[in-house]
Amino acid sequence: MTATTDIVQKLWNLCNVLRDDGVTYLQYVTELTYLLFLKMMQENPKQELESIPEGYRWSDLVSHGNDTVRDFYVQQLLHLGKASKSKHVRQVFANAQTAVKTPTNLRKIIVNIDELDWYSAKAEGLGDLYEGLLQKNASEKKSGAGQYFTPRVLIDSIVRVMNPEPGEVIQDPAAGTGGFLIAADHFIKSKTSNLFDLPEELQDFQKFEAFTGVELVQDAHRLLLMNLLLHGIECEVELGDSLGKEGKELGKADLILSNPPFGTKKGGGSPNRDDFTFETSNKQLAFLQHIYRGLKPGGRAAVVLPDNVLFEGNIGQKIRVDLMEKCDLHTILRLPTGIFYAQGVKTNVLFFTRGISDYGNTKNVWVYDLRSNMPQFGKRTQLTLEHFAEFEASWEINDRVDGGEMGRLRCFSRSEISDRQDSLDISWLRDENEERSEDLPEPEVLAREAVSELTSAIGELEAILAELAIE
Repeated sequence: MTATTDIVQKLWNLCNVLRDDGVTYLQYVTELTYLLFLKMMQENPKQELESIPEGYRWSDLVSHGNDTVRDFYVQQLLHLGKASKSKHVRQVFANAQTAVKTPTNLRKIIVNIDELDWYSAKAEGLGDLYEGLLQKNASEKKSGAGQYFTPRVLIDSIVRVMNPEPGEVIQDPAAGTGGFLIAADHFIKSKTSNLFDLPEELQDFQKFEAFTGVELVQDAHRLLLMNLLLHGIECEVELGDSLGKEGKELGKADLILSNPPFGTKKGGGSPNRDDFTFETSNKQLAFLQHIYRGLKPGGRAAVVLPDNVLFEGNIGQKIRVDLMEKCDLHTILRLPTGIFYAQGVKTNVLFFTRGISDYGNTKNVWVYDLRSNMPQFGKRTQLTLEHFAEFEASWEINDRVDGGEMGRLRCFSRSEISDRQDSLDISWLRDENEERSEDLPEPEVLAREAVSELTSAIGELEAILAELAIE
């Protein structure tokens, strides 16, 4: 066991201390973010001096006993969220409140954190430690945090085939806790001796400008900022709505990597974007429009989307047609079920490149089926990099071979897809798992899919009624 995994386990076990305080897993990770941020700043004296006001540092918190520790901590959170000279610190502690009610519990957690082997953790990388904690939280079903966390092995596979380069603007409009951005940064650093092979100007670009994005949920944004800072990334990833003005202001990107949230727009209604051609309340369809419209000519994207985006009619079909006109949608990866927080959710990765012109860019779509006859993934059967090895080996389009009815990789021409009413929900392998009744999706999954489709349909009908009223 490494020092990092040992510390992650010890930190996670401290959650038991707060059980009687009614603290949820996500609240606990947020609480740890505040405390770990202060402790990790102490481990980097130069950063602490620049970022944390005197009198509100980790050493000040540790000095308080049971009688005063909670009152000081509440004051400390409030002060850091408003008075720090560092914008990143203010964002991490914005509207911060403690969920810990019992001072003795708070004191116990602080003491335990202070006594951990931080020297070894620093040697292995504090960013890796924090990501390990986020992954632990996401894998804990009770935490409900899986919606913010894309499996790391999937992220790493996507990043490898997309091959991000130094100097590219890389965006995630639904950034979550920053998994895609950090994996892309790690990939670039691994090819450039931790950026030291690059000119100084390009090193600064990678640190301060290369990565952009937006996250809607403040608690997730807090975790995201912490994650970026611990990986040496000081780029602006804003708190806001990519389906609103913040998304419109993001600018064009060379590479977009994203796993947009499932469902309909919060509060109902259509996105507040006047630059979208097609109005829809379906979040995934709206995010898809943002992504292919947000690419520079020749820009690339990989986006995780549920099955309904591939087959939904009306507005869904029009958006898919627009995507295939403006971009070369060259590859679809059908993902296994069970790899996200909700069992039975069916997802895909769409890979596309923005054309120089806006018409006729998709000639053929290659579909790789990594779903049929795959294990039921979960705690017993883990998704690993090996599961993506064959897909990655088939990435070079000029070397691809259609595997026919028995293969996992097939090629479909644009005219064949047109004959399918532009549906991209394409399968051909007989899936023995689907034939077993016990493997059918849970009722809540079926209900969620039905609600998503009905809500989208209602939104489209309302738009039609509004148009008729105007006429």
